[in-house]
Amino acid sequence: MAEWEIWAVIVVLALSTAITRSGFWLIGHRVTLPPRVQDMLRYAPACALAAIIAPDLVLGSGGQVHLGLSNPKLLAGIAALGFYVWRKNMLQTIVFGMLVFTLLRILHVFGASA
Repeated sequence: MAEWEIWAVIVVLALSTAITRSGFWLIGHRVTLPPRVQDMLRYAPACALAAIIAPDLVLGSGGQVHLGLSNPKLLAGIAALGFYVWRKNMLQTIVFGMLVFTLLRILHVFGASA
């Protein structure tokens, strides 16, 4: 790819990003979304986060699905979900999930060597 083509791609991507993001800023106050759409958009961040986290919890190092009890990520995720349902606090859930994951990893490391 020639140098001018790389610069052309960068300029086109920058323009397309600016146009798509400024559209909501320029005319967003004139557009009224229906309440049903607004309700659905409230769940978009949670869905995006789940789409990012879920594959990491269930996929093994080789890319195959690993749903067994020897998967510390999955167990820590389930424990964190239970903690969140109980406490309803996101920061405590993150800390709890990481503590459970670390504990499971330590137990797995020492359990494998024993």
